[in-house]
Amino acid sequence: MLDFAGKRWYYLGFSMIFFVIAAVALAIPPHLKPGIEFTSGSSFTEKFDQPVNQSDLRAEMAKLGFADAQIQGAGSNTYIIKTRELKGAPSLNSAAAGPVPSGEIDTIEAALRARFGPFTRVDFSTVSSTVSSQIVRDATLAVIVAAIAILLYVAFAFRHLPKPFRYGVCAIVALLHDAFVILGLFSILGKVFNTEVDTSFITALLTVIGFSVHDTIVVFDRIRENLAADPFIPFEEAVNASLTETLARSINTSFVVVLTVLSMLLIGGVTIRNFLIVLLVGVISGTYSSIGIASQLLVAWENNDVGKFFRRITGRKPAEPQAEPA
Repeated sequence: MLDFAGKRWYYLGFSMIFFVIAAVALAIPPHLKPGIEFTSGSSFTEKFDQPVNQSDLRAEMAKLGFADAQIQGAGSNTYIIKTRELKGAPSLNSAAAGPVPSGEIDTIEAALRARFGPFTRVDFSTVSSTVSSQIVRDATLAVIVAAIAILLYVAFAFRHLPKPFRYGVCAIVALLHDAFVILGLFSILGKVFNTEVDTSFITALLTVIGFSVHDTIVVFDRIRENLAADPFIPFEEAVNASLTETLARSINTSFVVVLTVLSMLLIGGVTIRNFLIVLLVGVISGTYSSIGIASQLLVAWENNDVGKFFRRITGRKPAEPQAEPA
């Protein structure tokens, strides 16, 4: 049986390193680079019939009055262009649909065709400031509601154990760790590679939260079984036994998911890349947090490690139990 609990502060210290890195990254502006879903704007993808240099395309957009346009490669001669919210509906390019009022997208495309030759518009989307603010509120509310629901569910599921609320709190701390690591990573990617946070990021983050809690509950459930089988077993020993018994299952399950996500990253398109990156990092972090954070926090809480640490710093001795009167 492996002694996980005895080395709990090594696991927690390792997690703290990543937590500090993520905190520093998020503290440096820009904290996260939001996509048009959160800031309002327009996005369209153009597939050119001939090679086009990204810098030339950016220079042409600047001449058209869109110097702040974000241009991202999305395959062979294909670029995603993101700008401020464009006025006017995009052309439907269909004679059967009847005349369509010309919008800014038509003016842009006419200039790009004159400069670079023919191309095909793959997609177009625009989000107003009102819609973007609503998306921000809904996304924030979704994460908060999910965390509260998980806390209540875990506390209820382990209600027959002493202090079941601790299990819910430790599960929440573990998933918050996973979410914070992902936020820190995307803060760094946003600063270095202009990687944006969009609605698919929120969807993937909620998926990671569910995966993290699922893995944690598997370990907690085994702890419950071991405590029920031997009520006098030391808590640390029960946790070590539970982690040893579930370790292979957790690693094998996560490894299969990681292989699948890596395969999709290699063959998938740019539109789902952020979603897959969140899943990849979240699955790895979630597997670690169920072993190295949630379970170790349970042991630390049970042994009152924090209280012992502060007493060691202050030099205070624990209160001695008073003798009962004869």
